[in-house]
Amino acid sequence: MQQAIRIGTRDSKLALWQAHTVQALLEENGAKTELVPVKSEGDLDLVTPLYAMGVQGVFTKGLDAFLLSNKIDIAVHSLKDVPTQLAVGLAQAAVLPRASYKDLFVPHPHSSAMGTAKIATGSIRRRAQWLHQYPGSTIENLRGNVQTRMRKLEESDWDGAIFAAAGLDRMEMRPANAIELDWMLPAPAQGAVMVACRAESTDLLTLCKRFNDEQTALCVQIERDFLRSLMGGCSTPISALAEIVDNEIHFKGNILSVDGSQKMEIQKTCSVAEAKDAGIVWGKELLQKGADIIVESIRNFGQNS
Repeated sequence: MQQAIRIGTRDSKLALWQAHTVQALLEENGAKTELVPVKSEGDLDLVTPLYAMGVQGVFTKGLDAFLLSNKIDIAVHSLKDVPTQLAVGLAQAAVLPRASYKDLFVPHPHSSAMGTAKIATGSIRRRAQWLHQYPGSTIENLRGNVQTRMRKLEESDWDGAIFAAAGLDRMEMRPANAIELDWMLPAPAQGAVMVACRAESTDLLTLCKRFNDEQTALCVQIERDFLRSLMGGCSTPISALAEIVDNEIHFKGNILSVDGSQKMEIQKTCSVAEAKDAGIVWGKELLQKGADIIVESIRNFGQNS
């Protein structure tokens, strides 16, 4: 009798949507499966800002532990939450086709303000880019799953909040008045879903490769390499976007100080054939141009938070 593949997932509605998507792909390829919901540290603490929690992988390390202790066989993650260096013994098995990478401004139902306003986000990256664009704004901390954050916005005196388009779209919760922030670069790998397993699980790696989207996998790897070469943490004001156009990689990346006052950016193009280490090279180039000063200010901010 075939043994069911145990799929580990966070237990939020959005995470379960992602896990069910992977479950369907596995079952289309003849596998039996079962879901194993796991609470993450990031889900249990909904007050502390992510940048102040002091660790990488606050949404993923619980699932990593379940994988390494053989309580689950694969884990499904939002790839932007995954540390750039996977835990020893784990491997990336597949990346699904990317959804929207964009950020959205969702106004309060009774407000139309943007610029100098009171805006909510739990992301240090969104905070920094917003303050760079609108330096007179007040930023409020906003944590919780998509539904909780939407409810907090409705009950608040804020003018609006920032959300990932992919999450609202997957939950069919995008308000009609939401505004796409085309000037805001996304988190590395935003909108992408990743499947991880133990590196020794060769059968699972082979199975998951059937639904790995190679173009998405390449683009998000470039973005995550850029992040890793600059600083490495997923809760940092570092953004990156790689897209494939006519067999070329079109890349934009930036790093900002936490208060948004300093910003350095880079824009590059290369062929897909030359893209293997491009993210590392471009991150190092930005460091050599002076981004190391901003990196040091971010480290100091984290230590003092």
